[in-house]
Amino acid sequence: MRKVTVFITLKQGVLDPQGNQVQESLQSLGYNVVQDVRIGKYIELLVEDGPDLEVRIQEMCDKLLVNPVMEDYYYEVKEDVHS
Repeated sequence: MRKVTVFITLKQGVLDPQGNQVQESLQSLGYNVVQDVRIGKYIELLVEDGPDLEVRIQEMCDKLLVNPVMEDYYYEVKEDVHS
């Protein structure tokens, strides 16, 4: 088994109202050093290993986990995880 971590962020130029709200809230608390906030997603998967692991991960991201019109992603595959 492999632990796969998928990091998903909005593409540059896509409005992030949630990030804007968090930035405004931080600034209202006095954290004026925060100039921008972007909110993303973090997904962990436990996947059976195999020769086509990278292809399967990309297919899962492209077909379900990520909206390719609005989001970018990258993933990390950890070494064997004992379940």
